[in-house]
Amino acid sequence: MNDVAKIRADLPTPPAETDSLPHNIEAEQQLLGAILTNNDVYDRIASTVKSEHFYDPVHQRIYEKSAARIQKNALASPVTLKPFFEDDDGLKELGGPAYLVRLAGAAISAYAARDYAQMIYDLAVRRELISLGKDISARAAKVDMASEPREQITDAEQRLYKLGEQGVAERGFQSFLKAVTDAVNVANAAYQRGGGLAGISTGLTDLDKKLGGLHESDLLILAGRPSMGKTSLATNIAFNIAKAYKRGRKPDGHEGAVEGGVVGFFSLEMSA
Repeated sequence: MNDVAKIRADLPTPPAETDSLPHNIEAEQQLLGAILTNNDVYDRIASTVKSEHFYDPVHQRIYEKSAARIQKNALASPVTLKPFFEDDDGLKELGGPAYLVRLAGAAISAYAARDYAQMIYDLAVRRELISLGKDISARAAKVDMASEPREQITDAEQRLYKLGEQGVAERGFQSFLKAVTDAVNVANAAYQRGGGLAGISTGLTDLDKKLGGLHESDLLILAGRPSMGKTSLATNIAFNIAKAYKRGRKPDGHEGAVEGGVVGFFSLEMSA
């Protein structure tokens, strides 16, 4: 067994709960060790994992203190963090400040940090789902006039939606290769289309010249005074896109719309 393996084997593991939730203490230890030995690792994983995603409370506090120092352009290492954990009862159970040194000794390579961070995040989401499921079950089993079933369903939907949205809008840096590949794919899609547009044609030539078609990342707001034809214009665009819809194999090899698209139209001014 090599020296690194010995260090990892020496790392104490918090006692397991009777009803153990999904977690990976070793992944948490090694990710924290990577941060303590190379603070640049934090920038790679900060958009993926937060302190609350760590299963062990001591690891949560270590990550919080490390993040706070790094964000202030200060060094986060076993030596600089030691004063903050002198009186930490949880850390004392794991061997005191010496535990920070052992974490650094068990550090993973920087290139693997994102994978470990994603694993920690995914396990945290699983724990949230389990907790949410238990709460829904407990509330449903309790017959209470103040909590109607429909209200419970609405609350459960909101909590699930909030959980599902975590991390969706948070994106880290993209490699230059990926950015260039995406740009080439957009240009190739425009070349394949009859009108040479990067986006989906609205069916209105002058509007397409201004917009270059409709793109997935677009939010277009059509503003105007009452009765000036906003709904009529939007309806025409929707109709043109739906009429032009053709399904086939896209340039990236996936099946999808090669012309036009599938349209969903919502209007508060009309009936169903």
